[in-house]
Amino acid sequence: MNESMERGRRLFGEEIPAFFVASEGWVWYTVYIIHPEEFMLKMTEFYEYCRENLPDLELRLAQPMSKYTSFRIGGNAELMALPKTEEELSWLLRAAKTHALEPVVLGAGTNVLAPDGGIPGLVICLKDALAGLEQLDPHTIRVQAGVTMARAAVYAANLGLGGLEFAHGIPGSVGGGVYMNAGAYGGEIKDVCTRIRIMDRAGQGRWLTREEAGFSYRHSAVEDHPWIVTAAEFSLEPRPVSEIRDKMQELITKRRSSQPLELPSAGSAFKRPQTGYAAALIDSCGLKGFQVGGAAVSEKHAGFVVNLGGATAADVQSLLRQVSDRVFAETGIRLEPEVRIW
Repeated sequence: MNESMERGRRLFGEEIPAFFVASEGWVWYTVYIIHPEEFMLKMTEFYEYCRENLPDLELRLAQPMSKYTSFRIGGNAELMALPKTEEELSWLLRAAKTHALEPVVLGAGTNVLAPDGGIPGLVICLKDALAGLEQLDPHTIRVQAGVTMARAAVYAANLGLGGLEFAHGIPGSVGGGVYMNAGAYGGEIKDVCTRIRIMDRAGQGRWLTREEAGFSYRHSAVEDHPWIVTAAEFSLEPRPVSEIRDKMQELITKRRSSQPLELPSAGSAFKRPQTGYAAALIDSCGLKGFQVGGAAVSEKHAGFVVNLGGATAADVQSLLRQVSDRVFAETGIRLEPEVRIW
């Protein structure tokens, strides 16, 4: 075993917990068979570089993506970094660029279908990081990207600021919400967001206006560029706290009664088509309960695909494709996935 193999074995073998053992031996054995020797050396050097130069940066090896996504699906991320500040994120991006790595960025993982075979290389996870909130003036709050939509809504409500009530029931992070212009019950991020802060892959941050953010239905300009959302500012309206909380409670009650929150899913599986509603179209084709492997169209809400237990990414993708084809064949309307398929 040469130097790169030995260093890879030492790094990606001995530090991996026992539950990653495969039938042939430790998971490192599978890793360096799957990835070329040069890639193993690159990842080993990058890991050691981060440990030496930014020891406070949290790094995790061989992390199952099923732990980090609401679908509870996905193989191992080879190396996961969890920066806690913009400064750490900037340093990490510059280091990745220096080592010719193209990191994948993960937020709360509530709208992501991770691959069964895992993710080679570096995953940057912003969940539970970049967690600051502050009030800038009587109408404006600034929220960092790792804050959940629900926490942002509650923070605003406690200040007597209305406008984010719709976000209380959205299970993702503010960063993810900005990325896809998330919305529910008649409200969208674009309605209240005035500025977003982004960081490019060179680690440079800057603010974009609402217009520069390019919001449209379930889309923003961030999707079209190699940018990472690090914060957003929201302009809200003063209202009685009790009124805001009552509205939030009304919406969360509605959500609980109509959506399959008891099962893993990624929320709405399909975007709203130009004509009609995805759930109604799926239901009209008799597809409630339709199942592929461990994935199924929810019996409670036809717009949701749920993991009944043991579902794979392949199951979900096959189900999405078959549902879309069936709806198109019967109605002439093509449904497009809202879930991000990695």
